[in-house]
Amino acid sequence: MANERTFLAWIRTSIGIMAFGFVVEKFSLFVRQMSYPLGKEVMPPSRGYSSIFGIFLVALGALMGVLAFIRYKKVERQIDEDTYQPSRILDAMLALAVLAIGIFLVIYLIHSV
Repeated sequence: MANERTFLAWIRTSIGIMAFGFVVEKFSLFVRQMSYPLGKEVMPPSRGYSSIFGIFLVALGALMGVLAFIRYKKVERQIDEDTYQPSRILDAMLALAVLAIGIFLVIYLIHSV
């Protein structure tokens, strides 16, 4: 049961990362659309960094979901065979995703000031 709860936690995390990536990608569109009623050209018509980063986060979240399923099945087999070995790839991916999000937001906020 703990393996299943862990799997579901990874799925929730991957969905959260994908949702955040979607929000980041759509935020640039929102800012661009709000600049027209204000009479300002806030962002250039190109997609910009936020769109690229948003797409990257959605892809990372999807990859984490697939890897979580693979890990779930692997751990399930190891539990049945009584040969469990912890895996660190998803932990590393989550840490890198959080680090990338933080770095991007700091750079984005510095450039927007």
